Amino acid sequence: MTIKIGISACVLGEKVRYDGGHKASAFCLNQLSSLVQYIPVCPEMAIGMNAPRPAIRLQLDDDLQVRLVQSNDPAIDHTANMLAFTEQKLPQLSGLSGYIVCAKSPSCGMERVRLFDVKGQQLGKLGVGLYTHQLMQKYPWLPVEEDGRLFDPLLKENFICRVFSCYDYQQTMQDGFTVGKLVAFHSRYKFLVMAHSPVAYRTLGRLVAQAKLFSADELQQRYLLELMNTLKNIASRKQHANVLQHLQGFLKHGLSAEAKQELAELIHRYRQGFVPLLAPITLLQHHLKQHPNSYVSAQRYFAPYPETLGLRA
Repeated sequence: MTIKIGISACVLGEKVRYDGGHKASAFCLNQLSSLVQYIPVCPEMAIGMNAPRPAIRLQLDDDLQVRLVQSNDPAIDHTANMLAFTEQKLPQLSGLSGYIVCAKSPSCGMERVRLFDVKGQQLGKLGVGLYTHQLMQKYPWLPVEEDGRLFDPLLKENFICRVFSCYDYQQTMQDGFTVGKLVAFHSRYKFLVMAHSPVAYRTLGRLVAQAKLFSADELQQRYLLELMNTLKNIASRKQHANVLQHLQGFLKHGLSAEAKQELAELIHRYRQGFVPLLAPITLLQHHLKQHPNSYVSAQRYFAPYPETLGLRA
């Protein structure tokens, strides 16, 4: 199977924006496209709007309900049509492993969308696009990111990590969920989870250990939601260094004193910001070839996504 990612059609270069333009993402088109299958959606075009078209905005009514209205004529209300579309469309997207949305869009924005009152005065960047809000409510575990935030290397790496982790979980469970599959999956993800949150590392460990207390459906969804929420945390250099030191501990009986010192110093240099994460990871993998450890080698931490994306360089 192929990793499926939902995406705002304009981010793929389709000229569907209100001004007749697009917001093509070089990363999505040139780097990620060969590894995934995109499912493009433009909610505004889907409910019958044209391109170009009058701009729309999010409006907070007197009854505190958020409406999707035409900017130059708030009497033209697209809320019902948009909600009807999302109700019909979202069940078709259950197989996605991620979603990339268009920033600031009143239909697709993930956060900080301008919100107005009934008098047309801006209340601040407080809104979430109507379509994306419904998407995230229906699939709270789904990795969702905005096109503009993908310019940030840390946010981009974090999103891609979540997408490939989500897909791995879906593939593991595609023929049916079992506790045995969950235990094996969690065993491979322990150190990746630790890098993102030492607290969640313990929480997820307890959840797996108490698997018999939950129904299969509840446990499957609860673990995925906890995992995706954990991986949202940006892994710091300090946390990565902690994981690297843990992994080094598995090799303590195989390495010479000189090799241990070299690896320890490289981890320390990474922690201080002098070398990229790829440097100590590469040295660790080199030692694992010389001193095999099946448990450590199986850790997803070493390759949470394809190396060709170059996100750890």
